Amino acid sequence: MKEIFDLTVKLFFQFGEGISLILEIISVLCIAAGMVVSLNLFLKLKQKSVTPLHNRVRVKFGGWLALALEFQLASDIVKTTVNPTYENLIIVGSVALIRTFLNYFLNRELKEEMEAQKKSAETLIQNSN
Repeated sequence: MKEIFDLTVKLFFQFGEGISLILEIISVLCIAAGMVVSLNLFLKLKQKSVTPLHNRVRVKFGGWLALALEFQLASDIVKTTVNPTYENLIIVGSVALIRTFLNYFLNRELKEEMEAQKKSAETLIQNSN
């Protein structure tokens, strides 16, 4: 009976480590995709001479970073569940804190960017009349 329990625990740890690795890979892929999408946006906006160009690109990339952090947090939660150590708990807390601040400031910037775009559109409409 003890052998079955030990085998089950070992499989649980291995499964958790595999899931954690998959989540980390997805996180890296999110960052890479964000980099490509943001570069594409930068090049499109640069051709149209849109200003301020850096804000839109930064907000777009920030969204991808926030998504990547979600996967990192999930990976760290799985690691902590499988192997609960103080180090893993500190990592999960740190990532959660960073993610919370990033999301707060990203949402604030998105709101400001949307207001600026709305104001710019209203100005264009008024000038065209």
